[in-house]
Amino acid sequence: MRATGVTATVAMILCMAAAARGDFGAPLSGVSSAEHDAFLNGQLAFATAETPAEGLGPVFNDVSCVACHMGPGSAVGGNTKRTEIRFGKSVNGVFDPLLALGGSLIQSQGIGHEGVLDTRQCASVSFAGEKVPAGANVQAQRRTTPLFGLGLVDATPDDTFKQLAADQAKKTPATAGIVNVIPRVETRQQNLVGRFGWKAQNATLHVFAGDAYLNEMGITNPTFPNENCPQGDCSRLSCLVAPEPNDDGDDVDAFNDFMTFLAPPPAGPPPHDSAGEQTFRRIGCADCHTPTLTTGPNASAALNGVTFHPYSDFLLHDMGPLGDGITQGDATGTLMRTAPLWGLRTQATLLHDGRATTVTDAIEAHAGQAAAARAAFDGLTAVQRAKLLEFLGSL
Repeated sequence: MRATGVTATVAMILCMAAAARGDFGAPLSGVSSAEHDAFLNGQLAFATAETPAEGLGPVFNDVSCVACHMGPGSAVGGNTKRTEIRFGKSVNGVFDPLLALGGSLIQSQGIGHEGVLDTRQCASVSFAGEKVPAGANVQAQRRTTPLFGLGLVDATPDDTFKQLAADQAKKTPATAGIVNVIPRVETRQQNLVGRFGWKAQNATLHVFAGDAYLNEMGITNPTFPNENCPQGDCSRLSCLVAPEPNDDGDDVDAFNDFMTFLAPPPAGPPPHDSAGEQTFRRIGCADCHTPTLTTGPNASAALNGVTFHPYSDFLLHDMGPLGDGITQGDATGTLMRTAPLWGLRTQATLLHDGRATTVTDAIEAHAGQAAAARAAFDGLTAVQRAKLLEFLGSL
C-alpha cells in the first residue's frame, strides 16, 4: 500500500523536524543509515489512508494508523483522546467474548457498498459499523496507547520480565505481577512473554502490527489472514473485491520497522530536587512502574544493550474494580498491564478507559493490588504530594 506524495512529504518533514529537536516522533539515537530509511518508509505506511479497493474493512475503526496515533502536537506515533469498545458476556465469572456476534472488539465503521463485487448476489450487500449486541453484559472502553520507545521494549529479553515477576513475588508479594505467556502467533510452538496492549496480549511488535492492521483497519496479512466477520456474520465476505491477503506483509513489516526505531519520549523539565522520586519509590509506585530496563544483545547498535526508563514492568497486575472486565488469553477481567509512565506529562486522558484527566485522579482510581499505594498517596502531606506530582510531571 502506498503513501501519496503529499503524505510522504508531510511525514518526512515531521520526522526531520522531530529529529532535529530531539522531540517526540524522532528515530532512535544511533540508527544506521539503512535503519533510518526503514524508519521513514515505515512512517509513510503508517500515515497512509487505505481504501476498500486496497483491503480496508469490511468493518474497521479508521483508515490509517496515524488517525489514532498522532500527538503530542504534530508528532507521529502518539495517541489521541479517542477510545474503542470491547465487549463480552460474563456468567458466573466465566467470560465469553461473543465471537459469533463480532466480539470482543467493536469495529465502528463499515465500507458500505464500496469495494463490493457488482454481481447479482452482491448487489444488496453493504457493510455498516458494528454495535454492541444485546446479549453483552460487559462493555469497556480502551484508550489508544502511544508507540514511542516500543522497539526498546520489544528488544528486552523475555527472561527480564520473568525475573521481574519472580523478584516481585519474593520482595513485594502483595503487589507482585505475572507474565502473560502467549503462544507465538507465527508458529504456535514457542511461548513468549506478552508486553504490548492493555492486557499484554501481544508478545512482539511484529504481531502487534499485524493485529492492528487486521483489527483496526480490517486489512488481512500473512500473520492474520482471516477477515473479521462483521457482527459475526461471515456470509457476505465473498462479496469483497480486494484479494486476500489484503497486504502481502510489506506494510506490516514497514509498520514494525517504524515502531522498532521510534525513539522513546524525551524527558521533560527536571524536578527541582529528588524528593518526589524518593516518594514515588517509598509509597510503592515503583513496585509496578519499574523505572529502568535494559535491552538484550541486538544486531542493531541502536537497540543493543540500551538502558531505558519506561516506568513499567509490563506485567499483569490485579487491579480489582479498575480492571476492564475483558478476558484476553490468561489476562482475566481484573488483570491489566502496568501502563508505562514515560511521556505521562503529555497525556490528556489517563488509565485504560481515559476516565482520568489528571494524575491525581488516576492515582485515586487505583485499586486491587494498587490500593495500598493509593492509600499511601492519600496520606502524604501537601508538600510531599506536590513534590511527587512535580516528579511525575517530568516524565
